[in-house]
Amino acid sequence: MPNKQYRVDRLAQQIQREVDDILLKRVRDPRVQGVTITGVDVTGDLQQATIYYSILSDKASEMEKVQAGLDKATGLIRSELGARLNIFKTPEIKFERDKSVAYGSRIDRLINQLHKQDK
Repeated sequence: MPNKQYRVDRLAQQIQREVDDILLKRVRDPRVQGVTITGVDVTGDLQQATIYYSILSDKASEMEKVQAGLDKATGLIRSELGARLNIFKTPEIKFERDKSVAYGSRIDRLINQLHKQDK
């Protein structure tokens, strides 16, 4: 069984690299500029992949635009993945915003505020 998990992890890393490259070179939608792919979760049967992304903006309207751009580009990204990956069936992909980056940023701001109060 460890070989199966190794394959899933390796595929997740490869999908992350390829999607990052596809977003930079193939997707022309201005809504997805500045998107960083932070991770990929692939199911054990390799049929579905959840791709986590982050953006620098904290504005809700900006986040909605980026999600809409990624949703629209999903077909292109999946077809490009199919051409680049050496697997039997390309997984269905879904994009989700990575909340851990925003959470870490918020914690950092709170710590900085505490340091300012101590001085």
